[in-house]
Amino acid sequence: MLAFIIRRLAQSVLVMLFVALIAFVVFRYVGDPIASMVGVETRLEDQAIMRDRLGLNDPVIWQFLRFIGNAMQGEFGISYRLQQPVTELILSRLPATLELAFASATIAMVFGLTLGVFTALKPKSFLTGFVMAVSLIGVSLPTFLIGIGLIYIFAVELGWFPSFGRGETVQIGAWRTGLLTESGLRSLVLPAITLSLFQLTLIMRLVRAEMLEVLRTEYIRFARARGLSQRAIHFGHALKNTLVPVITITGLQLGSVIAFAIVTETVFQWPGVGSLFIVSVQVVDVPVMAAYLMFIALVFVLINLIVDILYYVVDPRLRVDAGSGK
Repeated sequence: MLAFIIRRLAQSVLVMLFVALIAFVVFRYVGDPIASMVGVETRLEDQAIMRDRLGLNDPVIWQFLRFIGNAMQGEFGISYRLQQPVTELILSRLPATLELAFASATIAMVFGLTLGVFTALKPKSFLTGFVMAVSLIGVSLPTFLIGIGLIYIFAVELGWFPSFGRGETVQIGAWRTGLLTESGLRSLVLPAITLSLFQLTLIMRLVRAEMLEVLRTEYIRFARARGLSQRAIHFGHALKNTLVPVITITGLQLGSVIAFAIVTETVFQWPGVGSLFIVSVQVVDVPVMAAYLMFIALVFVLINLIVDILYYVVDPRLRVDAGSGK
C-alpha cells in the first residue's frame, strides 16, 4: 500500500511540474508583464529598472525555478486588472466555487446512484423507460442552454428562485458561505442543478450498465442458488462490485465539476473562481490565468490520487497483484 501511494505521489509531482512549465510559459511569454503593469507615459528607463527588479532579465531556467518556488508558497504575483495579490483573489472566490461544486456533486451522486440502481433492477418498467428518455437531456443539451431554460421557467415565470448571484452570505472565520441563509440556499439551487445534470446522467447510466453486467455473472447466480435474499444479492454483492469502476469516474467528474463550472458561473453570474478566470481571459490578466491553471491541475491531481487509493482499497485484485509482485 505504501509503495503504491509513493508511486502515485511521484507521478503527481511530475504532472504538476509539467503544468507548472505550461503556466510559466503563459505567465512569461503571453504579452509583456511590464507593459500591463505601467502606463503608456512611463519612461523606458523606468521600465528597464522594473524589468530588472522583477528578474525578467535573468536566464529562463532561473525564472522557471523561481516561479515554481513562488507557486509552492502560493505566490502568483499581482493581478494586472485589479492590482491585488492573485492568491487573495482566488481564495476570496474559492468558497463560492467549492460550495457550488460539492452541491452539484452531491446531487449527481445521490440521484445518479439511486436512479442507476433502480433502472438496473427494473429494466422493463415504464418508469425506467421514462427516466432513460429524460436522461438524454442531460447528455445532449449544453450546460448554458439548460441554465437559461431553468432561469426562464423557475426564476422569470414562476419566480421561485433568484436568476443570478449568490444571495446573502455570512463570514465564518476565513470562509464566506451562503449555506446558512435562506437567500443563499435559494440562489444555489438552479446553478447546482444545472451543473449536476450531465454528471448525474453519466453516473446513472454507468451504474445501470455496470450493475446489469454484474447481475449476469456466475457468482450472483450462485448467491441466488444459496437462497440469499434479493436485498442481500442486490446491495451486498452486486452494488458493491458495481462501485469499483464508478468510483474512478465519479472522482474524475468531481474534478471536472470544479474545473468546468466556468459556464454555469457565467450564466448565473456566480462569483466564483470560474467567472474570475473568464474576466481575466477577456482582459489578458496573465497572473490570474496562470494561477487558475495551477489550481485546476492541483485539484485534478489530488482527486486522482484519492481515487487511486480508494480503488486500491475497494478492489482486492490490486492488492493481490501488488502482493505477488506483478
